[in-house]
Amino acid sequence: MTVATQGAVEMENAEAEASTAAGSIFRDISTLLKLRLTGMVVITALVGYILGSGKTVDWLAFIALGLGTWLLAGSASALNQWWEIGPDARMQRTRNRPLPAARLARSTAMLLALFTGAFGTICLLLGTNLLTCSLGVANLIIYAFIYTPLKRRTTLNTVVGAICGGVPPLMGFAAASGGLTTAAYLLAAILFIWQIPHFLALAWMYKDDYANAGFKMLPIIDRQGTTTGNMAVLYSLLLVPLAAGVSIEGSAGAVFLITGVLLSAGLVYLSVRLRMKRDRPAARRLFLASVIYLPLLLIVLVADRVPYHAHATSARRPLVVNVSRY
Repeated sequence: MTVATQGAVEMENAEAEASTAAGSIFRDISTLLKLRLTGMVVITALVGYILGSGKTVDWLAFIALGLGTWLLAGSASALNQWWEIGPDARMQRTRNRPLPAARLARSTAMLLALFTGAFGTICLLLGTNLLTCSLGVANLIIYAFIYTPLKRRTTLNTVVGAICGGVPPLMGFAAASGGLTTAAYLLAAILFIWQIPHFLALAWMYKDDYANAGFKMLPIIDRQGTTTGNMAVLYSLLLVPLAAGVSIEGSAGAVFLITGVLLSAGLVYLSVRLRMKRDRPAARRLFLASVIYLPLLLIVLVADRVPYHAHATSARRPLVVNVSRY
């Protein structure tokens, strides 16, 4: 091998190592910001925007909403992992995250959280309106500074965390219409209620892991699983009238009415199975079904929605005072 050839090989190896290192850093940042999970948060906000829109869409506001929501959700995730580096290190499913595995420094995580949070706030403030921005910032605060510490104090943390899932549709509706109506609250309620059986099933599957980390999850306290099963059934049942309510209110048609009721009934059935079986396979089936439920429901809602101004009447006033878009 000539000197020139050897040099070329060494250069190629160095470039490959640099590329691998860059890819590793990107994966760690992606994990810290939970880019895939926050993608679903963005989708719920955008669906809220579509639900609150007329026949046309303001694409600049639509993009600003998506980007701002994504950045704020990423910031909340980074702050959550910054707080929970100790518990994450004790959990099998989280101990390889960038912070407990020491692939990223805590200071780096905090800087990323501050940057994404600030930039996301600016996007929402300049691209949508004050109401949307306020909801987004409030959601970050609830998730990072209320829900996160509550996870080690009370089983009610699941309910508080579910609030954060219900806010993005409100943000979307507010960005589109400047205010919030019954339709917005119905969609937010669906997202809020859906999370309870979803997270109860997840907590059941990983209850030993959560216990090792010191988290207060209902399946850990409820060793027999009776209360956990009852709560899953109760909240799944609530999805049936809520899904029907969107169509009854006038924001969607008969296709969504039928689909929403059937999908919700499926979750009720699997929740009853969890209540009866009280084992990991039943919890896993409910969890997987809940993962399928939400995107299917949102797809049908968008496809069968009635434009906001088409079904709104002068008697149906927003429940929150309108905020003019900048």
